[in-house]
Amino acid sequence: MRIATLSVAFVLACSCAPSRPPPPIAATGSAPSRADDRRDAAQVLDAWHAAAARADEEAYFSAFATGGVFIGTDATERWDVPAFRAYAHPRFAKGKAWTFRATRRAVESRGHVVWFDEDLATERLGPARGSGVLVREGGTLKIAHYVLSLSIPNERFADVRRALGEPPAPAPDAP
Repeated sequence: MRIATLSVAFVLACSCAPSRPPPPIAATGSAPSRADDRRDAAQVLDAWHAAAARADEEAYFSAFATGGVFIGTDATERWDVPAFRAYAHPRFAKGKAWTFRATRRAVESRGHVVWFDEDLATERLGPARGSGVLVREGGTLKIAHYVLSLSIPNERFADVRRALGEPPAPAPDAP
C-alpha cells in the first residue's frame, strides 16, 4: 500500500510540473542591445569609481548586485559585499576612499549578462586592472563580481616573484 501511495504522489507531482523550465529571474523583457550594454556598463562603472573618489559609501555599495563579490589584490581578499563594506568603511568615513579611473575598457554581453575588463590609473597602486561581471537587477546593471589586479610586465615577473619570496608550502591535505 505504501508503494502505491508513493507512486500516485510521484505521478501527480510529475503531471503537475511545468512542461518547460521557468525563465531565468533576470530575463524580464527583451535583452538590451550590445551598444546599450556598453553604454550602461560604462555609466555604472564610471559612477562607481567616482563614488569611491568622493567617499560616497552608499552610492559605491549600492552598485553591487545581490550576492556580489569583490576580489582584491591580496590573496586573502575575497569579500562578499557586507564584508567588503566593513573593511572599506573606515576609509569612506575619513572622507576619501580611493581614486581609480578607467583608461581603457572592453565590454561584452550576451542576453542579460555583461562582462568587462578595464585598465585603471590609480593614485596608490599604480597601473591596475579591473574585470568583472554585471547583471541586470530590476532593469539596472549591477556589479555581481569585480576583480582588482595589478598588472605586472612579463619582464618584471622574476623580480616580483623574488620580492614575494618562496611560495608557502601546500597544506598537508592539499593534493
